[in-house]
Amino acid sequence: MRSIWNGAISFGLVSIPIKLVNATESHSISFRQIHLADGGRIRYRKVCELDEQEVTTAEIGKAYEDADGTMIPITDEDLASLPLPTAKTIEIVAFVPATEIDPLQMDAAYYLSANGVPAAKPYTLLREALKRSQKVAVAKYALRGRERLGMLRVVDDVIAMHGLLWPDEIRAPDGAAPEADVTVRDAELDLADALMATLGEVDMDTLHDDYREAVETLIASKASGEAMQPAVSDEHGGGKVIDLIAALENSVRAAKEARGEEPEEAEGAPVAKVTSLAGRKKSGGTGAKKKAVSTAASTGRKAAAKKTTPGRTSAKKTAARSATKSATKKTTANTAANTAATTAKSATSTKPAARKTSPKKRASV
Repeated sequence: MRSIWNGAISFGLVSIPIKLVNATESHSISFRQIHLADGGRIRYRKVCELDEQEVTTAEIGKAYEDADGTMIPITDEDLASLPLPTAKTIEIVAFVPATEIDPLQMDAAYYLSANGVPAAKPYTLLREALKRSQKVAVAKYALRGRERLGMLRVVDDVIAMHGLLWPDEIRAPDGAAPEADVTVRDAELDLADALMATLGEVDMDTLHDDYREAVETLIASKASGEAMQPAVSDEHGGGKVIDLIAALENSVRAAKEARGEEPEEAEGAPVAKVTSLAGRKKSGGTGAKKKAVSTAASTGRKAAAKKTTPGRTSAKKTAARSATKSATKKTTANTAANTAATTAKSATSTKPAARKTSPKKRASV
C-alpha cells in the first residue's frame, strides 16, 4: 500500500518510525457531468477573476480571505516555519479506555506501518502494551496543513489510527429529539427486546452495498443496449399511522421466519394496521356521505318491511285458523256418523240372539 505520510510515533522518549497508509477505500461509482444536448463533457477550469485567464496548478497559491474581502497570502514556507511539534510526529498524549471516545468523533482510519527494520522492536512494544492495557492511545498529529486529533488501537497485529474530530467540532443535538412527551409501555419494550434477540448478530463481512451493485448493473445494461426493468419501490412510513404493538409482533414473526425458525402464533394475534392519513381525510368527506345515505336507505327498507309484515302475517294466521276450524268440524261430523252407524249395527245384531235363547230358558223351566 502506498504511504501518504512519513513520520514517527512519539511514545515518551521512544521514537517509532512509521508510514501512514489509508485503511479504507471508497467503492462509490463516480459520474461525470455532460452537456445534455450533445453529450460533451463539462469541465471546470480555474480562471483568475482579474485578468480572466486560465491558470495552471503551479500558479495557484493559498490565501486567507479577511472579513472585508482582503486576501492575505499564506505560503508553504510560512506554514513550515510554525512551531508545530506534530508536523512529522504522532505525539501520544494519554492512554484511556476506548469507551471514553465518543463515536461521533470518529473520522478517517489509517494503518501505521513500521518504517524499516529498526522500527520493528519499539512498534511491537507499543502494540503489545496497548493489547495488555486494553486501552487506546490519544495522540496529536499534523496532516494536510492542520493539526489533528487521533486514536491509536490494535487491529490484528497492526496499530491503526482513527482521526478524531476535536471536541468543539461536535454539534449539540439541540432540537433533534422528539418534542412531544411519549410514554413507552413495558409491553412495547418487551416486544422490542424480543425483536432484537430474534434478529441477533450478523457477520459484518456478509454486508454489501446493494445500491452500488444496482448502479453497476444499470451501467452494464446501458452499455450493451439492453432495457432494464425499473425496480418496484417498497415504501415504508411516510404519512401513515402504525399500530406499534402489532408491527413489533409482526416484525418478530417475520424475523423468525427469515432465520428458519417456527414463529409462535399467539391466539388472536393482531395484524399491524397501517392507515394512510390521506385516506383518512378522504373518508371523512365523500365516503362518510355515501355511508350515511346507505344507512338511511337500509333503515327505510327495514321500516317499510316492518309496516307490511304484520298485515301479511295476520292474514296468513286467519286463513290457517279458518282451515283448522272447518277441518275440525268435518272430523267431528264424520266421527259422529261413524259412531251412530256402529251403534245401529250392534243393536240389530243383538236382537236375534235374544230370540234364539229364550226357548232354551223356557224348556229348562
